[in-house]
Parts: sequence; structure tokens; C-alpha cells
Amino acid sequence: MVRPGGRSARVQAAVHAAVRELASEVGRDALTVPMVAQRAGVTPSTIYRRWGDMQVLLSDVAVERLRPDTAPGDHGALSSDLTAWAEQFLDEMASPTGRAYIRDALLGDPDGGNAGQCSAYAAEQIDVIVRRASERGEPAPGVDTVIDRVVAPMMYRILFRPDGLDVAYAHRLVAGLLSPNSPAEQPSTPGR
Repeated sequence: MVRPGGRSARVQAAVHAAVRELASEVGRDALTVPMVAQRAGVTPSTIYRRWGDMQVLLSDVAVERLRPDTAPGDHGALSSDLTAWAEQFLDEMASPTGRAYIRDALLGDPDGGNAGQCSAYAAEQIDVIVRRASERGEPAPGVDTVIDRVVAPMMYRILFRPDGLDVAYAHRLVAGLLSPNSPAEQPSTPGR
């Protein structure tokens, strides 16, 4: 585990910043470990020891960049909260930068840990929305149901059919989830 504020955390922050800066300057395909090391002020062996290769480093940077910066907004109702979150999620993930981060996160992830972490980010955000709705006395679907009915279809479209993808699609998914004629909810695991 990285100790907050320790040398390891500082090295990670410097290397991640170097990757982001250099990717915007020369393009991610032109990045090399020595180039990143020089910009970060570390030796190439530090990068090889910690990340192994450039793809794993790009994957680590991508997972960190896919982490939400703030809690989902409170718009006063489940439908408004979930719609606003779905719009933002779609906008960020469907952008060229978002799609590149998704690809990088998955390419350097042979064991599926990054995919699980990215899924956990979305689940945490949805859990905030669902709990907030429950506290207001609104009936709310489980987190897994929202993942299956809103997030999963958006991710499929983002990765495999991005043409014509717009906020109206996110709105339809949320409306379908919250419709009284919606199929029965799947059982949710505790805390999900």
C-alpha cells in the first residue's frame, strides 16, 4: 500500500504527472520509460521496478484519472440525481480522452483488477445516489441493478458503438430503469 505523503506517493504523483504532460505534448504512443523518468525526475529503473513496462504505467495512470473527483450532485430527487450522474458519466467516458483511459486501464490489466476498481468507482457514486434517495423516502433500485441497466449499456456503446451516442441515450436508460413498468429488480448484495 502506498503511504500517503511518503516517498512512494511522491514518486507516483511525479510519474503520473509526467505521463499526462508528455502524452499531451508528444502523444501517448510516443512515450517511453526513459522519457517519463527524465520528466518525473526519477531513474528508469524506478519505473521498471514499480510498473514493469509502459503499458502497465499507462494503465495505472488511466485508473487514477477515471476516479471521480467529487460526490454526485444532489438535485433533490432520484430521477434527477441519476440522470445528471449518467449524463456526466457518459460525457466523460465517451470523450476521446475517456475512451483512451478506458482502453489503457483494460490493456494493462491481465488479472482484471483495474476493471474491478473502475467498476467500484461507479458503484460508489451510484451508492451515494441510491442511499440519498432512500433517506428522502424514495423507492430506489439497488446499485447492481443501476450498474446492469444504466452503466453496462453505456459502457458497451462507448467501447463498441460510440457513433450517435448522446445524452438522450443516458436519459432513456435512466427512464427505463425508473419506469413503473420496468422489469423486476435483481437482488442486490448488501451495501450495493
